[in-house]
Amino acid sequence: MDTPSTFSRRLSVAPMMDWTDRHCRAFHRVLTRKALLYTEMAVDKAIINGDTARLIGFDAAEQPVAIQLGGSDPAELAAAARTAQDFGYCEVNLNVGCPSDRVQSGRFGACLMLEPELVADCVQAMREAVAIPVTVKCRIGVDDQDPQAALFALVDACAARGVTSFAVHARKAWLNGLSPKENRTIPPLDYDLVRRLKAERPELEIILNGGLEDLGHAVRESSDLDGAMIGRAAYHTPWILARVDSTLFGEADPVATRSQALDACRPYIAAHLDGGGRLHDITRHMLGLYAGEPGARQWRRILSEKAPRAGAGLDVVEEAQAAVSPRDEAA
Repeated sequence: MDTPSTFSRRLSVAPMMDWTDRHCRAFHRVLTRKALLYTEMAVDKAIINGDTARLIGFDAAEQPVAIQLGGSDPAELAAAARTAQDFGYCEVNLNVGCPSDRVQSGRFGACLMLEPELVADCVQAMREAVAIPVTVKCRIGVDDQDPQAALFALVDACAARGVTSFAVHARKAWLNGLSPKENRTIPPLDYDLVRRLKAERPELEIILNGGLEDLGHAVRESSDLDGAMIGRAAYHTPWILARVDSTLFGEADPVATRSQALDACRPYIAAHLDGGGRLHDITRHMLGLYAGEPGARQWRRILSEKAPRAGAGLDVVEEAQAAVSPRDEAA
């Protein structure tokens, strides 16, 4: 699979476990041609030992798409990165930010903020294994770490091994005392620290992540930075992605209305159903398409109730769309 020779991190959709699978990315790509899309975190051992095509396979139409890896063994991460490059991903990103118990038990994710030199060894091994960019996504610290000291120590260690791009979730992760869900909202945001990192390390590409509520918010908060990475807002209110291309790249947006977006999705859905897939595999990522619009509740209800049923087809999508008010605005 061909790898895009050029792409931009000006706006990206964050890697999100159980959410940003290939069907989610296919839907998001209908809304924006330019945003960089990320996979869910893929564990290095699973890529090496598991059903690789099922785990990290993707459609070329999703490009540009980057893969996020989880792990802490330099050799295993290097092997997984090589496989990802062979599959055609445009970037390999190392997860140094996920606070889940499952991730901690594997000695990767946010707990690696405590081991910056190990992270540096990992990214060096990955960079030596692939020709595509290797990047890092991290927090500003964990538990009782001083955020400025922890963030700068990690970034400097990785930069010394050649990493030039960092996505920073501008919150601490509390590994002791908060659940993964609470870690996404309770620790206070510190955008100023991320801006200070950019100001003091101007040669690095610094991408802001965490608490960005919509496209306008992302643009404002990242004005002194190199880009923004939107997570939950892009998933729950995906229509915000439909103005990325015109707002940030000066290009025509792929679709002007939600109805046009659904029309563009139909061939993909039909092909998935023809291949034995379930409608719910795709429509579960589309529940927020009409968020804030008249009829949004009916849209969600019909898809939530009927799409998971055996044999559910495109007629369910059409029924849900018919329940939405005819007023289909682009905004």
